[in-house]
Amino acid sequence: MELRHLHYFIAVAEELNFSRAAARLHIAQPPLSKQIHDLEDDLGVQLFDRTQRPLQLTLAGRVFLDEARSAIASVDRAVNMAQRASRGEIGRLVIGFTSSMANSFLPDILRVYLERFPLVELVWRELATSIQMQALRDRHLDVGFFHLPSWMQEEVDLSWMTICHESLIVALPETHPLASQPQVSLKALAQEVFILPSRQFSPVLSEQLEHLCQQSGISPVVIQEGTLMLTILGLVAGGVGVALLPANVQNLQRKGVLYKNIAEPTPTVPMAAVWRQDDASATLREFLGVTKAIAQTNSKAS
Repeated sequence: MELRHLHYFIAVAEELNFSRAAARLHIAQPPLSKQIHDLEDDLGVQLFDRTQRPLQLTLAGRVFLDEARSAIASVDRAVNMAQRASRGEIGRLVIGFTSSMANSFLPDILRVYLERFPLVELVWRELATSIQMQALRDRHLDVGFFHLPSWMQEEVDLSWMTICHESLIVALPETHPLASQPQVSLKALAQEVFILPSRQFSPVLSEQLEHLCQQSGISPVVIQEGTLMLTILGLVAGGVGVALLPANVQNLQRKGVLYKNIAEPTPTVPMAAVWRQDDASATLREFLGVTKAIAQTNSKAS
C-alpha cells in the first residue's frame, strides 16, 4: 500500500462515484477502479458495496475512511513540521548571556525573534564568560553573548559576530561630592574605593577597566567584586564605593545611584554573539539573523 492509494480511496469514498473521483484526481476511471480493487485485495476486505446506487461504503470502508483521513493528516502534519524546521520556525535554543547583555540588546532581540518565531523554545542561562565558552564546546549552549576576549582569534571551533562596542561610565552614590559634575575625571577618583565586576565572571570587562585605570595613572583600591550589575549598583547606592561599568547599565534605574560620563577618552568593550562553527541549525541561523538586524538598527540609531 502506498500513500496515493489512501488519496484514491478517500476521493472515491467522498464522491461515492468513480467518474467524479477520477476527474477530481485528474486520472482516468479504469486505472482508478483497478487501484481500489488492488487496495481491497491487499487489505482482504471489501471497502465499497458496488451493488448499491449510488455507490456505498461498507462498514469496513467507513472505518478505513476515518483512519485513512487520520493517516493523511499525520503525514501532512509531518511534512509541514519538517518544512518549518528547515526554515528555523520550530525548535529549541539554549542561550547564554551576561548581565551586561541583558541590560542592552537582549530584550529587543527577544521581542523581535518571538514575534517572528513564536513556536521556538528559548532557554536562557545567565553565565560567566568562561562557563559559556565551555558550555558551547560541550553542546550545552547553542549561542552565547559575552564580552569578546582578545584571544578569541585562537578559538578555531567557535564563530562569533560582534554586536556592539560598549563605552564605560562611572556609577556614583547620589551623595558623592562629584554628584553635581556633568562628567567625572578618573584622576578625581584616585582616592576612592571601587566596586568592580568580578574578574571570574567578566574577565574582558575587568581587563579593560584595569587598563583604563593604568592609562589614567590611578591604582584603584577594589573593596568588592560583584557578579551581577544589580549587586554592584546596590553597593554603590549604599555608599560602599564607586564603580566603573559598561554604559548600558544606565538602563537600570537604581535609586541612590548617579551615572556620569568619564572625562578622559576611554576604550570600548566589544560584545559578541558566539556559537559553534559546525552548528548548521536553521533555528540558530534565523536567531543570528535577528540578532544581526537588531545590532545594525541600534548602531544606526546611535
